[in-house]
Amino acid sequence: MFDKFKKEEGGEMTEERTTNENLNMKSRGTSSNETAGEIGIVELMDKRAKLEEAIDYVGLMIKNLKDKRTVLEKDIEEESVDIKNLKEKLEKVSQYIEEENRGIKELAHKRQQVENEADEVGSLINNLRDRLSGIDRIIDNEGNRIKKIKESREPLES
Repeated sequence: MFDKFKKEEGGEMTEERTTNENLNMKSRGTSSNETAGEIGIVELMDKRAKLEEAIDYVGLMIKNLKDKRTVLEKDIEEESVDIKNLKEKLEKVSQYIEEENRGIKELAHKRQQVENEADEVGSLINNLRDRLSGIDRIIDNEGNRIKKIKESREPLES
């Protein structure tokens, strides 16, 4: 039997090739795989498997995008709330500033009134001082007259 293989192309390589050819012949005649291979079902099944993998991958990408969008929506909502809170605080600060400005105007008005009253009091004081000075001069003059009268009497009495 081995002699037969040696005559064809010599050695073990021929035996191996012949064995592979025998296997192929057996599978051609009796195997349904070869029939499926000839029709292309195996390739079609491979394509379907690859498409399923691609669909799964796309589905995973969509899920990741939805997760990212959800995170972004949450972040935007948080920022919106923070901005609304800041806006409310700024409005309160603005109201406080307006109240302080009104308060300052009122204080300035009151200060002006007090200043005017102080000026009036100062004028009254000056007037009263002038009048008192006038009275003081009159009293001094009268005192000087009385002194003169006393002095003029003293020589008569002596």
